[in-house]
Amino acid sequence: ATKYKVAVIGAGMSGLTSIKSCLEEGLEPTCFESGPDIGGLWRFKEEPEPGRANIVRNRTLVFKFNPNSSKFAFIFAYGCLKTAVVSIRQTADYADTGQWVVETEGRDGRQESEIFDAVMVCAGLFNTPNLPLKDFPGIESFTGKYFHSREYQNAEDMRGKRVVVIGIGSSGGDIAVEISQVAKQVYLCSRSGAWVVSRVGPRGLPVDMMYSSRMDQMLKSLFPSQSSRTIEKMLNNVFDHELYGLKPQHRYQCQVSF
Repeated sequence: ATKYKVAVIGAGMSGLTSIKSCLEEGLEPTCFESGPDIGGLWRFKEEPEPGRANIVRNRTLVFKFNPNSSKFAFIFAYGCLKTAVVSIRQTADYADTGQWVVETEGRDGRQESEIFDAVMVCAGLFNTPNLPLKDFPGIESFTGKYFHSREYQNAEDMRGKRVVVIGIGSSGGDIAVEISQVAKQVYLCSRSGAWVVSRVGPRGLPVDMMYSSRMDQMLKSLFPSQSSRTIEKMLNNVFDHELYGLKPQHRYQCQVSF
């Protein structure tokens, strides 16, 4: 029988797990990745490609990739690196077949098109860096250094300086913690606050092992408001979010926590 063909766009974490899921379901995936390697934002690069975001080097989590490892061998049988998807459109008989035409372009400029039964877009939300300098009046006359987190390499350039880190996402939090070891003073700015969750739970166990059982997930889905209040109370017992100006307007389960 002909296998159901699936186009997977992006070879980051979502793309890789999508390939795995397709194979487990007996589908035939083809992954298109515009970059030269897999891993997406979770693959740290000493010299990131211009215009592409890069993960901050973290002491605990950096995507380690060995192209000769058997764990990743399956990817190259179903993936096309250095191949960008330039368009996706429905076929002329889409109403009957439900199929899609995917047009791609390789680094050599050659374009190709292929028909798929389904398309999984795994390009992510954060692959394009955002540096909104227009929102900072007077930045033209600022004599200090400013840059996007994708350009951050290490904390040495911040030694002895007063530093402002804007944004309390994963990159902003990691950078603020690291440069606080050498900087004179560090300010971490957040527009809307965030619920800060420690990686370490009760009795020193990883926090994601403590509250991710099926029972926990069921209670969260059945009683979301009560679950949020319980978790927020636990987080405020660690430190008072309102006291530090971090208490957000949203409830714990409404947005990604830091």
